[in-house]
Amino acid sequence: MQNEHSLNWLMDLVASASLENTDKAKKNVVGLVPTSLVESLMHDAATSESTHELKLLGTGIAASPGAAAGIACFSSDSVLDVTDKGEKAVLVCNETSPADEVGMRMAEGIVTVRGGMASHAAVVARGWGIPAVVGVSDLEIADGNIKIKGAVVEEGAYISLDGSTGEVFSGEMELQESNEEIPELKTLLEWADEIRSGYLKIRANADTAEDAERALLFGAEGIGLCRTEHMFMGDRLPLIQRFILADDGSEEEKESLNELMLAQRLDLAEVVSAMAPNPVTIRLLDAPLHEFLGAETPDELLEHNPMLGTRGVRLAIIREQLYRMQTRALMGALVDVEEAGKKPNADIMIPLVSEVNELNLVRSWIEEELASAGDELRPNIGTMIETPRAAITAESIANKADFFSFGTNDLTQLVFGFSRDDIESRVISMYVNEGILSVNPFETLDFQGVGHAIRYAIENGRKTNPELEIGVCGEHGGDPESIRFLFESGVDYVSCSPFRVPIARLAAAQAVLSSSD
Repeated sequence: MQNEHSLNWLMDLVASASLENTDKAKKNVVGLVPTSLVESLMHDAATSESTHELKLLGTGIAASPGAAAGIACFSSDSVLDVTDKGEKAVLVCNETSPADEVGMRMAEGIVTVRGGMASHAAVVARGWGIPAVVGVSDLEIADGNIKIKGAVVEEGAYISLDGSTGEVFSGEMELQESNEEIPELKTLLEWADEIRSGYLKIRANADTAEDAERALLFGAEGIGLCRTEHMFMGDRLPLIQRFILADDGSEEEKESLNELMLAQRLDLAEVVSAMAPNPVTIRLLDAPLHEFLGAETPDELLEHNPMLGTRGVRLAIIREQLYRMQTRALMGALVDVEEAGKKPNADIMIPLVSEVNELNLVRSWIEEELASAGDELRPNIGTMIETPRAAITAESIANKADFFSFGTNDLTQLVFGFSRDDIESRVISMYVNEGILSVNPFETLDFQGVGHAIRYAIENGRKTNPELEIGVCGEHGGDPESIRFLFESGVDYVSCSPFRVPIARLAAAQAVLSSSD
């Protein structure tokens, strides 16, 4: 088995360097081990024998590594029904939204018809270490079955997927289980940490205490992106829906905000406490309204392109009390964590800023809410750089930002004019095959275009504020080639899904070694 051969090679390599016990020997090993080996050891893999015995249904985008098998379920409710019986489930659907996250967490794997590397299904699956294949555009779900290229699979039948290759099969594949407790891997990553120390920090994208604890186990040094919209799902969904549908300034709005604040305070306290004393960057609500309202969205709130519509700072400006409430919730959470005997450490990040006056206005509201906070607990206030205009005007935005964090998923989408949800599976795969693009820019950063925007923003932002902290919280923060570029561009930290943290630790060390050659 490939994983077994790779592991034996790694064990021999680390053992030899440990015996020699010199910095040179350790650096040689860190530079030699491919990051792909680390990734393969962290996830279940399909045995070659089992895939040959199964019928290939189709191929999509390999969105989250690892292999999985289970009963095909066409909704999150079906996943819960299957798992309640003690059986394994694979969620198969057109696309996912935050409303599906309860079922997604319980699934062994996820398959979607639409979407790409930066789609909701892909990002969430990577964060939770769940294998996923997205953008299987030939797949059709109808009448209780899957139809693809003449093949039909009924809901309730077994299917399998390989999130490392993008393949989806009918039937149940045999899996080779991963083993995260490998002493040699732990040693390798400790050597990598020594090399990158003082150069590039590794944080994780995490939204719950469970995710934060997992990230710490994988070696994260903080949370670079805590997405507060993920805290409004499940039993909290009616609270945010009530706020959205309430009239601005109404008694209904005030009541819903108070309920939201109490829920948010509890959730934020759990995350900050789990990560304390390491830093946690709290991104205020960013999601477009349709993700919370779905089919129930009133006509007056419908948008043709919601990902470029009323979300992030724009929503905050329309509904002023939203970010004020979240700020009060965070300050309450920090007090709660401190009173519990821990040292809280959190910053506030304002998303989707394109114009410094947006940041000026919203920051003034946040500052008003922070007026009663002591200096010790007072968070820094920064912004995401995820629109081309924000990158172009970084020099002025840095006047009002304590830090920048590049949202490279949206920045890539907007620099290229590619819809990250619609175009990836069809157009980008063809572009790569035809040599128009050398790689998928949602997987590996486009150095020439998006990378130029990042470097320009860093250089000009630091003209205004030489101490400006720079992070990256898009999924490029877990891609080795992107990490090398970002390190050379002057980024202070990268943040990625918890399961990609070990890969980022090794890649960051290799970037440091390359720069010293």
